[in-house]
Amino acid sequence: MLVASNRGPVSYTVDEDEGAGGLRASRGGGGLVSGLSAIGADAGSVWVCAALGDGDRAAVRRAAGGLLPGEDTGGQRVRMLDIDARVHSDAYNGIANSVLWFVHHMLYQTPLEPVFDAEFRRQWASYEAYNRAFAEALAEEAAEGAAVLVQDYHLCLVPGMLRALRPDLRIGHFSHTPWAPREYFELLPEDIREQLLTGMLGADRVAFLTWRWATAFMRCAEGLDAERHRVARPSGAPGAVEHLREDRRTEVGVHSLGADGDFLRERAHRPDVEERLAALRAEIGEGRKAIVRVDRTELSKNIVRGLLAYRQLLEEHPEWRERVVHVAFAYPSRQDLAVYRDYTAAVRRVADEINSVYGTPGWTPVVLHVKDDFARSLAAYRLADVALVNPIRDGMNLVAKEVPVVSEQGCALVLSREAGAHEELRADALVVNPYDVLETARALHEALSLRPEERADRAKRLAAAATALPPAQWFLEQLRALEELRAG
Repeated sequence: MLVASNRGPVSYTVDEDEGAGGLRASRGGGGLVSGLSAIGADAGSVWVCAALGDGDRAAVRRAAGGLLPGEDTGGQRVRMLDIDARVHSDAYNGIANSVLWFVHHMLYQTPLEPVFDAEFRRQWASYEAYNRAFAEALAEEAAEGAAVLVQDYHLCLVPGMLRALRPDLRIGHFSHTPWAPREYFELLPEDIREQLLTGMLGADRVAFLTWRWATAFMRCAEGLDAERHRVARPSGAPGAVEHLREDRRTEVGVHSLGADGDFLRERAHRPDVEERLAALRAEIGEGRKAIVRVDRTELSKNIVRGLLAYRQLLEEHPEWRERVVHVAFAYPSRQDLAVYRDYTAAVRRVADEINSVYGTPGWTPVVLHVKDDFARSLAAYRLADVALVNPIRDGMNLVAKEVPVVSEQGCALVLSREAGAHEELRADALVVNPYDVLETARALHEALSLRPEERADRAKRLAAAATALPPAQWFLEQLRALEELRAG
């Protein structure tokens, strides 16, 4: 079995203390790491990923382009690709993060963007080269009939390229983002749309986090040449795309990623979290309620409107002044892109304005932290009375699932209808239109006003739904579904 993703389970930094050429390896976290660990070290799996920095590239050279040392990867077999830094930047920042992410999250200001010009075409050529490097590496590493699980929008072209190289393989592709509605997807040039769709349809199975995204993908696939592709959508299931000239089909599935409850509960009570919890409680003040959000300063996360809704709450309900604090962790994301730097600055500015207008000598209305700290995030989860999760659009949003699992007294969840998690959590969340600041302010007031026993009951049901498909099981279900296709 093979896994392919842009970011791998290990990263390297140059360590000056180790002398010339010294490298320090650090293992990553997340659902893929947990999932791959679940299949066992004797499964003969290989993880193919890209070198992301100078330390990674030095590690690839040290390994002569082969597998990385097992002591660096926790025993996992990892092959890291030293793709030209300019090609990687064009593919990752120029196309994946500045075009595909914007399309699927519907972030463009369409009077001004997108502009598909010669520079876009140059960067698209890099995206093709980047995907080809992965396809060739997977073809080299894969045993006869192996299963290959390709991850996310960075690698949409890999399944089609890999099928051309190794038709014997079982190929799956999983999208961690939303999928754009057909009308928005068609902002892309026609040939690019076709490459993206036929690239993914090179897989035996494509899968998404929710039925909504799976259905949107199939609607886009209906725009392909009807003489070559036919979309079959049986009632109550995502369906499949039939390839009429190849006598095969691509199944479409859904796997909703859940929170790792056991890990979160254990990790949230380690000493570093206890230390940060005490500091946060001192920062908030005795007896005050906490509205908690934890996000990257990603445009789709809608942090600014969340702050504006909190300001509206303080304006409309002065009784909450000095009785509540908005704990907002907004960790910088993609700061090499100007639009993200500007957004991070806007988050700071609005938080400062709220504190300036409403703050008192003994009360800071917004406690804003912009330096990433996982232990501090878990501390905030524990003391949350209300979790605010209001993305414009989100593939899943695991924070919505994690906070109810960790909160000590049980928290209310104010949740955007545009988060993938909405499908599973809406029954016990306070659901909002992410663009409606007034509605979000009303939901915050309602959440703060819930009786403690009702809040605890809601949180218990939210936590049960959130942990229904933890990362290891989520991963194994994808693998099982792919294997069943060939077996059938």
